Amino acid sequence: MPNRDYHSERREYNFATLDKEQINADPFAQFSQWMTFAHQQEAIKDPTAMSISTVDVTGQPHSRVVLLKEFSTDGFVFYTNYESAKASELISNTKAALLFFWPEMDRQIRIEGQITKIAANKSKDYFLSRPRGSQLAALISKQSQVVKDRQTLEQRLQTAEETYENQEIPAPDNWGGYLLQANYFEFWQGRPNRLHDRFRYQKDSNGSWDINRLSP
Repeated sequence: MPNRDYHSERREYNFATLDKEQINADPFAQFSQWMTFAHQQEAIKDPTAMSISTVDVTGQPHSRVVLLKEFSTDGFVFYTNYESAKASELISNTKAALLFFWPEMDRQIRIEGQITKIAANKSKDYFLSRPRGSQLAALISKQSQVVKDRQTLEQRLQTAEETYENQEIPAPDNWGGYLLQANYFEFWQGRPNRLHDRFRYQKDSNGSWDINRLSP
């Protein structure tokens, strides 16, 4: 392996500033503002990509990237296989964390909360709206399980294509959406010399949001 020194890998963050007078008192409105702006930046190819971190029964955290499909004051929705590793982890621990990172804008958003499944009919409606290839892939994939080789996956896909030719593909019972109900937000704006702007939103006992600036 090349012995590359990463100590000198750095750049300055000069995209924007963030202060308390700028941010919205409602974290969902602040999220919407930043997400809308991210969508408007041509340089950002996957603005809805987010890391989701879960914890297994041994206390080991696990992270992976999924796509946000919906958000409101109810929470943040993503879809996956209900027999996947992340789904198994959510059975034993419903607490999870999301992370959006947009390096093109020197911004990240941390969100934490409790996760629940969404209604089955809502999952089915979304499944039927997906491209046919994505439907077939969800149908044949035994997510997170060991598979012998790529050819096995291709064969499963071909069999499914033949089986459901000219037919509607049924939504799998083991596939659907999750909703993260947020109780914590942190908005991070990179600044020069690593003196970043960070604002934390936490729910108090009355359900209101307390906002505090954090040290970088």
